[in-house]
Amino acid sequence: MSAIDPILLSVLRRRFKSITEEMGLTLLRTTRSPILSEARDFVTGLYDAQGNMLEQTEYIPVLAFALQPVCKNIVAYFGDKLYPGDVILHNDVFSGGNQLADVAVFKPIFFENQLVAWAACKGHQADIGGAVAGGYNPQAREVWQEGLRIPPVKLYERGELRQDVWDFVFANIRLPIVQDDIRAEIGGCTIGERRLMQVFERYGIERVREHIDALYDATEKQMRAEIARIPDGTYRGASTVYFDSIREASEMQIVVTVTKAGDEISFDYTGTSAQTPGFVNAPLNTTLSALLLTFLMLVDPDIPHNAGLMRPIHVTVPEGSFLNPRYPAATTFGNTLTGPHSDALFRALADALPQRVTAAWNRVLACNLVGHDPRFGRRYVDILFLSQKGGSGATYGVDGYDHIGLINCAGGILAQDYEMFELQTPNFLRRHEYWRDSAGAGQWDGGLGIYTEMELRGDNNMAIVYGDGVDENARAFGVFGGQPGAANRIEFVLPDGQGVTPRVKDKVENLPKGTVFRQWAGGGGGYGDPRKREQGLVRARMRDGLLSREKAMDVYGIELDGL
Repeated sequence: MSAIDPILLSVLRRRFKSITEEMGLTLLRTTRSPILSEARDFVTGLYDAQGNMLEQTEYIPVLAFALQPVCKNIVAYFGDKLYPGDVILHNDVFSGGNQLADVAVFKPIFFENQLVAWAACKGHQADIGGAVAGGYNPQAREVWQEGLRIPPVKLYERGELRQDVWDFVFANIRLPIVQDDIRAEIGGCTIGERRLMQVFERYGIERVREHIDALYDATEKQMRAEIARIPDGTYRGASTVYFDSIREASEMQIVVTVTKAGDEISFDYTGTSAQTPGFVNAPLNTTLSALLLTFLMLVDPDIPHNAGLMRPIHVTVPEGSFLNPRYPAATTFGNTLTGPHSDALFRALADALPQRVTAAWNRVLACNLVGHDPRFGRRYVDILFLSQKGGSGATYGVDGYDHIGLINCAGGILAQDYEMFELQTPNFLRRHEYWRDSAGAGQWDGGLGIYTEMELRGDNNMAIVYGDGVDENARAFGVFGGQPGAANRIEFVLPDGQGVTPRVKDKVENLPKGTVFRQWAGGGGGYGDPRKREQGLVRARMRDGLLSREKAMDVYGIELDGL
């Protein structure tokens, strides 16, 4: 074994990162669905020959951290039947996937006739078959009602397209645009393969492998040092998820016990509610991803994201709980459980890490619009990222981010460009603005939520609503005296003036052309006593129309007599 060169180690770390970023740019420029090209609902990654995480770019962290288990499963599944030019497709939630609509492409990378690494891209597809267009079915009771399950399958073998497999997969998916986006993912993996081959050509297999092992060890050392800074002890946190889409007034508890000893930490979810009969369940790897992305918010942000960071972290999630359901449970809501999952973790670690923890982020209340676009004579599906991005929680010394939303994406999701939204769907956007008084008050305020209003101008409109945060106790909570953010809300106003308020997990069919959609996405929770907030900041928000006089006086204690 040759000596480890610290300069080369740093160069390789940054080189791997730049490769995954270039893969991401490839997807941004070649995907066609606005879910990918506008909102960036995808991830890219590199993995070593055994499937261990080497580096990734987490546009959507909850997807990214679920790729390593899938890659390991693919290595075990195909064994020695992997060849240069293979392309493997996967989405199955019972073999490592996180959601059926999140479809991954994996490409094995060979150098000098040896499997040396993997490139992977995963993106949320506009449709994946199943009972409901768009991939979300609040009425699902088993996985087959949610979409097409794709265990590891080769789309290409030795560089040759398997046309029969391709035709089989896409015969079960409604929208042709999905084929285009899978081709884009294949292209992203090809970029990763090409760039990583250049690394092996320059430095050689053994030297790169030795430095990859050293990179894992260095990352483990950094993570252990971060964990060691947390006071030893046992900490508990809990949160509630409301309505499992089947049983009225149902509630599910996420319970986590965190035990910190020395430079290791464990998370035990014993006491968490049993799996539900509806789709409010999270596959195990989605749960692990939610835990990891939340915990990484509480440690040094410069820790590399590779397999080494996971070595001192131990997790127990009872099988049969709704965070680790048994086959064949429906699980499409699993990504969205990251919000209440992070709530439980923040509550558990608030006292241990008071200057790192954030107040709660607004929970996701989402709406997929499905319909027919009369302008082009075709179906469309749109996940309204535009309207669902509420505010993040404040932390010590810093206000929360406005209109960021989706903690499972940790800010990676972008709102659609207004003009592109109206080009790609038949709907007309009327208003999209910050929602006054929606932020949780504190010494540091939570991020503001937003109000969105649009007119549906398509035919055969259907809305699939899924989320949380409408109940009083599900508002984004404040910490250390901070107040909660505003609650979520969605409504439809029919052309005759009748209002329709859907449940938080619902399918609303036959919405006529001319229906007006309205959504209020709540703000994040505040941090600290609002009466300690700098008065100039309070007055600035009043000046900008983001804070009412009443709230300024009653909550922040600002004297406004004569103004």
